[in-house]
Formats: sequence, C-alpha cells, structure tokens
Amino acid sequence: MASQKIADPIHGYTYGAASVPTSPVTLSEFDALKATAGFTVEDEHLLRQAGEALADQTEAIVTRWRSDIIARIPNLARHSRSLDGQPIPEYLAQSNLRFRQWILDTCFRPYDQDWLNYQHEIALRHTSLKKNTVDGVRSTAYVPFRDIAAFVAVMNDTIKPFMAAKGHVQSVVDGMHRAWCKSVQLQLALWAKPYSTQVVDEW
Repeated sequence: MASQKIADPIHGYTYGAASVPTSPVTLSEFDALKATAGFTVEDEHLLRQAGEALADQTEAIVTRWRSDIIARIPNLARHSRSLDGQPIPEYLAQSNLRFRQWILDTCFRPYDQDWLNYQHEIALRHTSLKKNTVDGVRSTAYVPFRDIAAFVAVMNDTIKPFMAAKGHVQSVVDGMHRAWCKSVQLQLALWAKPYSTQVVDEW
C-alpha cells in the first residue's frame, strides 16, 4: 500500500526519488534485523491499523512532541533554531510536515528497498553531512545521536494515547503500540549506521 500524504508537495520530502542514495544496509541484513527485533507480518498488519488511527492526528502528535516537549528542552530545541537561538518558523513548519509524514510512512509504507533507503536519508539529514541542506538554514551542524536515541522513548510513550483515541479495545491498542515500538527501534538501529561509519564523534 502506498502511504497517505500529509500534503502535496512536502518541501524536502524525497521518498523514492532517484536522488536518495541506496542504503548501505542490505535487505538481507535488514531481514536479520527484523528477526532480532521480533518484527513479524502481524506487526505490519497492526501498524496499518495504527496508521488508520493516527492519520488524522499527526498534527496533534507532532505538536505534542515539538511544541510541548522538545521546545522545553534546550539541548533539543536548539536544533531547529538559528545559531543565536532564534526561532526559524519556516524551517519548523517544513520539518513538521516531514515529521508528520514520517508517522504515516512508519505505518503504511512497505518496508522495501525504498523504505530502507529513506531511513538512511533521514539519518544523514541529522548528521553534519546533510543537516540544514534541504531547508537552506543556519542551525546546529548536527543532532547528536544520543538525543535521537533517548527521544525515541518519549515518542513511544506519548503516542499510545493517540492510538487509543479511536475506541479500539485495549488488546488491539497494546498490539498496535508494540508494533510501533518495534518499528521505531528498527529505524533507530538503521539511523545508527551513518553515525557509526560516515561521521566522526557526533554521538
């Protein structure tokens, strides 16, 4: 199933484009990674259910993450601001759309070569190799991997109430949430690749 789109076009959203480099992680390596995380066909089904529940809530979810949480943590907030700490509204708006689209891609996209490639692209855009280039802004040079890894816990914790908002029984909500957490853990493992092999000391 092709992913739903938050908007069309989305500035800087290049999923499936020829400009996106091929991931250095092979599909066979990714299959092994899925096995390690216990990610199954049933999880894919549950993620699609989660996507249906979340599709009309992505703006509220990203507002929760960025305005209510990230904006109140200086070491996180600085990465979407200018070097002197001033807001960059256009940058925030554009990256928010991509963040919202990431939620849908997590739930609806097939985890194929294009998906694998775009995970690598997402990671690169948080390192000094590509951060700020898509939006042409002057902000921090990179987002430390430690901040990304730690914030995954926040995303996983805070998304569950949104999954529950559509009236699913608790067992289904729990299943959707487990599938989401496995997926984000897989993505975190993939995002670690360029940090560990292509940049120096951006932990």
